[in-house]
Amino acid sequence: MGQLLLVRHGQASWDADDYDVLSPTGWEQGRVLGRALAARGLVPDRVVRGSMRRHRETAEAAMGELPGAPEASVDPTWDEFDHVAVLDGMPEPPAEAPADKRGYQALLETALESWMDPEHAGRYAEPFAAFNARVDDVLRRTTDDGAPGTTVVVTSGGVIARVTATLLADGDPEVATRLWRKLNVVCVNSGLTRLVVGRRGTTLVTFNDHAHLDGHPELTTYR
Repeated sequence: MGQLLLVRHGQASWDADDYDVLSPTGWEQGRVLGRALAARGLVPDRVVRGSMRRHRETAEAAMGELPGAPEASVDPTWDEFDHVAVLDGMPEPPAEAPADKRGYQALLETALESWMDPEHAGRYAEPFAAFNARVDDVLRRTTDDGAPGTTVVVTSGGVIARVTATLLADGDPEVATRLWRKLNVVCVNSGLTRLVVGRRGTTLVTFNDHAHLDGHPELTTYR
């Protein structure tokens, strides 16, 4: 039996010129997670990350605290959906983006509703259904070998929400979509989702565990 640990990246720089750069908080979230895993005596057998800069920097921060951790391999199939394309694909995009996090989050959630609507699929290079298929495929490829040991995957909240929703929905695509809506907005930066892979297939054990941030309220962020 093996386990798959899905790590959401640390906080990115939402209000900077390059969103994909970890903020100082994001770097510290990664380091705190790595120290917590080291305290558990965990040494991963394999580390995989998406191709985004925030994935690489989170892996560097966390694995730097884990002596003996292998070098991360890169698989862009673990990348997040393109939030800029989702915003650009809105039927009526705003003239200016909101200047505060709350307003930006509300705008993104409105844009996601359009992206998730099959009638609007032609507006996007990667429609919602294609994103779902991509995540489902990479999960299968990562777990099909059933190898024992621990694989750590550094990825993004939308991907983790899709994996979790799919496992909980038990094959019902409508239920999976409803769950994704709810799970996507509550993923904590550097949160840990644990899957067990065995003879019964892939089973969700924990979602969005961020106990490593206890005692550090300033490090508990969602965006």
